[in-house]
Amino acid sequence: MLNPAAGRAAAPRRAQPLWLGLGAGALVLALLVSLAFGASDLSVAQVLRLLLAPDDSTESLVVHTLRLPRTVVAALAGAGLGVSGLMLQAVTRNPLADPGILGVEAGGALAILVMVVFFPGAPAWLFVPAAFLGGALTASVAYSVARSIGVTPLRLALAGVAVASLVGAAARVIQLLWEQRAQGALFALSGSVAGRTWEHAAQIAPWVALGLGLSLVLSPRLNLLALGDDVARGLGARLERDSAVVTALGVLLAAASVSVVGPVGFVGLIVPHAARALMGPDHRLSLPLAALLGAAFLVTADTAARLVDKPAETPVGLLVAAAGAPFFVLLARRVGRKA
Repeated sequence: MLNPAAGRAAAPRRAQPLWLGLGAGALVLALLVSLAFGASDLSVAQVLRLLLAPDDSTESLVVHTLRLPRTVVAALAGAGLGVSGLMLQAVTRNPLADPGILGVEAGGALAILVMVVFFPGAPAWLFVPAAFLGGALTASVAYSVARSIGVTPLRLALAGVAVASLVGAAARVIQLLWEQRAQGALFALSGSVAGRTWEHAAQIAPWVALGLGLSLVLSPRLNLLALGDDVARGLGARLERDSAVVTALGVLLAAASVSVVGPVGFVGLIVPHAARALMGPDHRLSLPLAALLGAAFLVTADTAARLVDKPAETPVGLLVAAAGAPFFVLLARRVGRKA
C-alpha cells in the first residue's frame, strides 16, 4: 500500500524541476521585454533578429549599445541580491534579513562614495572590494547593536535600519562638504541601471559569478546552518567558520551589485521568500531559483521604470521600494506575532 504522506512529500520534489524551468523562462521573457520596450518600442521578433544578426540600423544600436548592457547589469545585480538575501536569512535564521535592511547596501554605497571623493584615481576593480569592506563593517555594527540588547529577528532588523540611517547621513554629509567631487559618485549610487555600459557589466560579472558559484558549492553547509547552532554542530558543521564564510559571500554579492547599480533595497527580502515557498528549505534547489527570480525581478522592475513616465525614467529603486515596503511590514507583523 502506498503511503499518503510519502506521496505528499514526493509531489513537491516532482514540481521542483518545473519551478526551475519556469524561473528560467521568466528570466528569458524579462530579458526580451527589457530589450524591446523603452523610449522607442520594438517587437520581440525585431529584437531576436537584431540579436542574431546586428546591422547598422538605429534599432540595432539601441538594442546592442543602450539596452543590452543595462539589461545584463540588471540581471547580474538582481541575481546577486536575491542570493545574498537568501544566504543572510539562512545564516542568521532571520526571515527579515536583507542586504538593505542589515545595512550592507548603505555601507557599500558609503565606501563607493569615499573612493570617488578621496581616491579619485583608484581603478574601477577596487570598487567591489571597497564596497565589500563597507558593507561588512556596517553589518557587523548592526549585529553588535542587536546583540547588546538580545538578538531577535525584529531587533536585528531595527538595528540594521538604524545603522543604515546613520551611514546614509554620513554619506549626505560627504556629499554636502565635497559637493563637486561627490558628483562622480551620484551616478553609481542612484539606485538605477540607466546608462550602464559593458564596462559596468565587466566590473560586476566576475564577482557575481564567483559568489554564485561558491554559494552553490556551500549550499549543503547552508542547510546545516539553517537548522540551528546545536543541530548544525551535531551534524558536523564548523559553526563559526561556516557562518563567517557564508556571511562573507552574502556581503560580497550585495557589494558587487551596489558597486554598479547603487542601493536597491528589498530585492534580497522578497526573492528569497518566493524561492523557498516554491522550492522548499533545501538551499541546493532554492539558491538557483533565487538567482533566476532575482535577475528576472530586477530586469522587470527596470523595464517598468522606463515605461512608468515615458520617455523619462524613474529610478528602479523607487519602484522596488514601493513593492518591498508593504511586504516588509506584513512580514514583520507575522514575525512579531510568532515571537
